[in-house]
Amino acid sequence: MRIYLACTVRGDRGALPAVCEILARLEAHGHEVLTAHLLRDDVEEAESKLTERDVYERDVRWLQTCDAVVAEASGSSFGVGFEVGYALGRAAGSGQRIFLVYDLRRRASISRLIPGNTDPHCVTFGYPDTATLGAFVDQHFAPERAV
Repeated sequence: MRIYLACTVRGDRGALPAVCEILARLEAHGHEVLTAHLLRDDVEEAESKLTERDVYERDVRWLQTCDAVVAEASGSSFGVGFEVGYALGRAAGSGQRIFLVYDLRRRASISRLIPGNTDPHCVTFGYPDTATLGAFVDQHFAPERAV
């Protein structure tokens, strides 16, 4: 599967260990993660070599062609919100599934839209720790269970 992993790039990177856990599990299950480069320490420098328009067009193309979107939404990020909204807006026609995860310890500081999401094309999951998050990824993306 081709997975679009959405995470904060310019905002709060506090969830990076959780996003790294998601990436490791997805890759261990043989999935192609289109946005793996966003987890690198030099992401801002690498992305600055592209124009803003190039980033937009690339990311929208990936959102249009991926099989699923996994979004870590614990940090404040307009980009992640845009990506999730874009995918949800197309999901009925595209058949894509969206997996929206967030750190339960940060629930009081995230948008109430996240834990309140009941869209039928989206699985929303609050995780208490990275081990539980890893098990969630395994449950939904192991080859015998993938989306």
